[in-house]
Amino acid sequence: MNKIFIIAVLAMTVISCKKDFIDLSPEDEIPVADFYKTEAQFRMALTAAYQPLRDLEDNDFYTGEMRSDNTHYQYYAVNRGTAYVMRENIADFVDDPTNNYSNNIYFHCFKGISRCNIILDRIDAGTVSDAAKADIVGQTKFLRAFNFFKLVRYFGGVPLFIHEVTNAEQAFLPRASVTEVYAQIVDDAKDAIAKLANPVFVSGKQSGVATRGAATMLLAEVYMEQKKYADAEALLNTLSGMGYDLLANYADVFSTTNKNSKESIFEVQYLEGLLGGQQSQFIYYFLPRTGNTTPITGQKYDNSTIGGWNTPTQDMIDAYETDDKRKDASIAVAEGTYNASNIFTITANKSIINYTPAAGKTGVPYIKKYLNPHTNPDNTNDDWPIYRYADALLLLAEAKNLQGKSAEALLPLNKVRTRAFGNATHNITTTDPAALTDIIAHERRVELAFENHRWHDLVRTGKAIDVMNAFGVKQKQLYNYLPANAYQVDKNRLLFPIPQAERELNVDLSQNDGYTF
Repeated sequence: MNKIFIIAVLAMTVISCKKDFIDLSPEDEIPVADFYKTEAQFRMALTAAYQPLRDLEDNDFYTGEMRSDNTHYQYYAVNRGTAYVMRENIADFVDDPTNNYSNNIYFHCFKGISRCNIILDRIDAGTVSDAAKADIVGQTKFLRAFNFFKLVRYFGGVPLFIHEVTNAEQAFLPRASVTEVYAQIVDDAKDAIAKLANPVFVSGKQSGVATRGAATMLLAEVYMEQKKYADAEALLNTLSGMGYDLLANYADVFSTTNKNSKESIFEVQYLEGLLGGQQSQFIYYFLPRTGNTTPITGQKYDNSTIGGWNTPTQDMIDAYETDDKRKDASIAVAEGTYNASNIFTITANKSIINYTPAAGKTGVPYIKKYLNPHTNPDNTNDDWPIYRYADALLLLAEAKNLQGKSAEALLPLNKVRTRAFGNATHNITTTDPAALTDIIAHERRVELAFENHRWHDLVRTGKAIDVMNAFGVKQKQLYNYLPANAYQVDKNRLLFPIPQAERELNVDLSQNDGYTF
C-alpha cells in the first residue's frame, strides 16, 4: 500500500507541475519536426552533407596512393598493433574484409549519401525559393554522385540508396550492379550540371562549394571510366569558358594562401583552429615518426603515434624528369637518425634535388605539398585537392588521343608541361597514339602525385596488375619484412572487399571475388 501511495503522489505532483518544468527538449537543438523547412535550415543540412568528405580524405590516401607505386609506409617493427598492420596490408595487397581503413571509405561515403538523401527527399516540402532550391539540389546531387563514384570504383556494385531510410526494411538493400550505380551517378551529375551556376571568382578565389565546374569534371571522369571519350571531351572543353586556368607556378597551387584558386575545380575544405575540429593534419601523417616535428613544421609535436604513412617511393622519385619543377614542389627530405625504437630524430629539412645524406644521417622523403605555415601543432589549414584544372587538361589530352586526335592532344598536354618545366623546351611533339598514351599516363602520375589519383588511373587504364606486380618485385628486394603473399595482384584485387561488419548486418550483401569471408 505504501508503494502505491508514493507512486500516486508522484504522479499527481508531475501533473500539477508547470509544463515548462518537464519540457525535456534540448534548448540547443531544433526538433526534427521543425527542421527542413527554410532555406537556412537546408543550407545547414547541406553543410552536414559536405562534412564526411573530410573523414573520407583522412583515409583515402591509404587506398588511393599507398595502394599504388607512388607511396609506401615506414615499417614500425616495435609496434605490430592492428592499426599499423591494417594500413600496411592495404599497401601490400594482403587486406581482408575486416580492414578498418578500407572499410572507412565505404562507411564515410554512405554517411554522405544518407545526408544527401534526406535533403533531396524533404526539400520539396520546404519553403525555399526556386533559385535557392536549384542550388541546394545541385550541390547535393554532386555530392551524392561523387560518393557513389568513389564507392563503385573501390568496391564495385553497392546498395543503391537514393531515398531517406525511414524504417528497417529500407535499410537492407542488396548490391546493385555496376551498370546501375553508374546510371545513377550520371543522372545525378547531369542534374547537378543543369542546376548549378558557373564558379564565381572574387579576387581570384571561389567559395569552395561545388559548382557547375565540379559537376562537369566529375561527369567527364565518369565518362572516361566508361570509355565514352567523345562525351568526356565535350564536357572538358567547357571548363576553360568557366574561368578555370593554371596558376603560373606549380608550387603555388598547394599554398594555403591560394585555396580555391582559379585552378581549383573542387577541393575538400579544412580550417585551422582550436575549435570545431575542422583542421587538417596531413603533414603530421606523412612525416617520419618523430618526437619533435619542429625542424619541418615549425611546431613542436610528437607524431610518433600517427606518422610514417604515405612515404614517396624511390620509384616515384625517379619518375620525375630532369628540370621538372614539380619534383621539388612535391617532395622534400627529412634528414636525421633513427633510435633503437625506430623513432626518427629530425635534424634538417633538405631538398630532394640531388640529395645525398650527410655523414651518419638518413634521409627520409616526405610529401611536401601539404607543408604550409600554421600556428598550432597537428592543426593545419591545408585543403585536399579533388579536381584541378591540370587534371582536366590531361584528361582532355587522353580523351583526344584515344579518339585518334593525337595532334590535338598535344595542346592541353603541353600546357601542363610548359608550366612544369618553366618553358616549352620539354614539350612533347610525337603524335604516335601508343607513345602518347604512355606519355600522358606518366604526366598524370607526376602532375597529380599524392592527390589520390594514381590507383584509380592504373585501374581505369588497365595497367594496375602489370604495374603493381612489377613494383612488388622491387619492393620485396628492398624490404625483407614483406610477406610472401604480398603484391600478388590479380583482377580480384582491383576491388576492395565489402566490409564484413556490413555483411553480417545485411545477409543480402554478396562479397567481392577473391575474399574468403
